[in-house]
Amino acid sequence: MTIEAGPDEMFTTKACAEDAEALTELVNGAYRGDSSRRGWTTEADLLGGQRIDVDGMLELIAAPRQAVLVMRARSGLFACVHVMEKPAGVAYLGMLTVRPAMQGSGIGRSMLSAAESYARHEWGSRVMEMTVIDLREELLAWYERRGYTPTGEIRPFPYGEERFGLPKTEGLRMAVLSRDISA
Repeated sequence: MTIEAGPDEMFTTKACAEDAEALTELVNGAYRGDSSRRGWTTEADLLGGQRIDVDGMLELIAAPRQAVLVMRARSGLFACVHVMEKPAGVAYLGMLTVRPAMQGSGIGRSMLSAAESYARHEWGSRVMEMTVIDLREELLAWYERRGYTPTGEIRPFPYGEERFGLPKTEGLRMAVLSRDISA
């Protein structure tokens, strides 16, 4: 998949260990802190701390039956998404990230499509599943416009696990969404 971005051609590939530091900065900058407020996907009002650290990113990159896909160009990394094979033809999607200044440009849709295609072709997945903080109404609506539907399942937020962030509010829960990706 290639998207023209001025003179800098962008393409999607699997991340490698050398990408871990830049990816960690990209993800943390898009989800947390003041830099995340330039985009619409910020979690800064709900969570503080980091979204992921370099060691966690390296684990995702190296893990079997998982992939971190990145959109890159000569000038750097612009987006990423984590996809993981689960049993029974299901894949899990997480950490969909677009550089805040580029949100709204279609890159998120492209990364979502790349993750679905990867899961379908690499693992034969028929369903993609994800979790989203249930208070993130705008983000939930974005996924619903792309064919994801709430399953009705709500999972607890991992309070006490700092690697997922430092909650600024009580009552965070994770809504489960899914989509048939078999076609």
